[in-house]
Amino acid sequence: MTTVAEIPSEVSRLRSNFDAGITKPYAWRIRQLKALRTLLLDRSPELEQALFSDLGKNPTEAQLTEIGFVVAEIDYTIKHLRRWLQPRRVSVPLSLAPAKAFVLKEPLGVVLVIAPWNYPVQLLLTPIVGALAAGNTVVAKPSELAPATSTLLARLLPDYLDKRAVIVVEGAVKETTALLQQRFDHIFYTGNGRVGRIVMEAAAKNLTSVTLELGGKSPVYVDDTVDLEAAARRIAWGKFMNAGQTCVAPDYLLATPQVAAAIMPLLTQAIADFYGNDPATSSSYGRIVNDAQFERLRGLIAGQAVETGGEMDARTRYIAPTVLSGVRRDAPVMQQEIFGPILPIVPVTSLDEAIDFINAGDKPLALYVFTESRATKRRFLTHTSSGAIGFGVPSAHLSAPGLPFGGVGPSGMGGYHGERSVAIFSHEKAVLSKNLKPETLNLIYPPFTEKKDVFIRRFLRKLG
Repeated sequence: MTTVAEIPSEVSRLRSNFDAGITKPYAWRIRQLKALRTLLLDRSPELEQALFSDLGKNPTEAQLTEIGFVVAEIDYTIKHLRRWLQPRRVSVPLSLAPAKAFVLKEPLGVVLVIAPWNYPVQLLLTPIVGALAAGNTVVAKPSELAPATSTLLARLLPDYLDKRAVIVVEGAVKETTALLQQRFDHIFYTGNGRVGRIVMEAAAKNLTSVTLELGGKSPVYVDDTVDLEAAARRIAWGKFMNAGQTCVAPDYLLATPQVAAAIMPLLTQAIADFYGNDPATSSSYGRIVNDAQFERLRGLIAGQAVETGGEMDARTRYIAPTVLSGVRRDAPVMQQEIFGPILPIVPVTSLDEAIDFINAGDKPLALYVFTESRATKRRFLTHTSSGAIGFGVPSAHLSAPGLPFGGVGPSGMGGYHGERSVAIFSHEKAVLSKNLKPETLNLIYPPFTEKKDVFIRRFLRKLG
């Protein structure tokens, strides 16, 4: 375990190893990705147990959203990495001919990945896949709020990955503060906006680039053109997966009073279909991560009209899948990202009111729309801004590696997954190569004569 006192020397050691070039060969990168894949497959039972210990996560859900998710990301990256790293030729203007120009991806150097607790395997290792594929050395900071997973990854990663290039720093605020005092070449942070601002402020001192994957209140809009039963099942799946502790979970539902009244019993039925009449006894339903989060969520339910759910057990940190009806826009549950198994239904009178409501708040990480109307889809595409938009399904866009995952404005900056992951951990170096002979630059050398002036003006106008 890396201590606070050791952090500066360990980061310096990683920088020296990067400067020595050990991470740059393509073969090294592929070996690291395959080793990480082996870790995930060989140690799946231990990872599943750690995720259950931290979040009550079912082993199947652990595979779907964490372990298998990262394996798929690795496989996709290995398949395409050679092509992604190829220099990209670009044309040169006639004024520079003959010459060659191309863009070369080069690794940034030493990068820091700070992960959250809600998906402690996926959200630590997926960025690391991109960092290693791009040829960087990595400091991994798992979340102390998922202690079993953090401890396990801190033990396993050095056994599978090159210790010269990857270290794990466990701990809490003290350790993270010490890390942010170091000079990194990129910082990748997933978490809340408050800490995101702290990360960005620390990065600014060294002009370090950042990727911030934050959260926000991701809305879902439902109209009367869709199969409401199918919509309810998909919304319930996206909302209550991981007990609602998902950054892209539907945060609240907008619908007209008629649609809201029709979908509420369907949501209740979907919850029963997924987790039984008593979700507390379901092995498929998780738990709240800690007591502080439990008490915060309890407070958000207090005083609201509970349509279904609402049962709680502080001892086991259980909060039932809960749907709130007729929620006022100034209610406490609408003033913060919920990040738990609570779905408020907010009535709106029209599509225009729904769009105005969304646009009055921060730009969300994701926006979900359930409609069969092409005109309505077009309105959401052109009149709202969000990190992603999903028509007919929540959360699933994360599983498409060709789509960038990220926020906009307060919900984050920078997108990753697939090729984008390699891009954010790389610098695109511009390269121009021109032979000394034949000499074609005489016309732009001083002294500037009248003849040169006439030629240059005419030439530039032709280029325009």
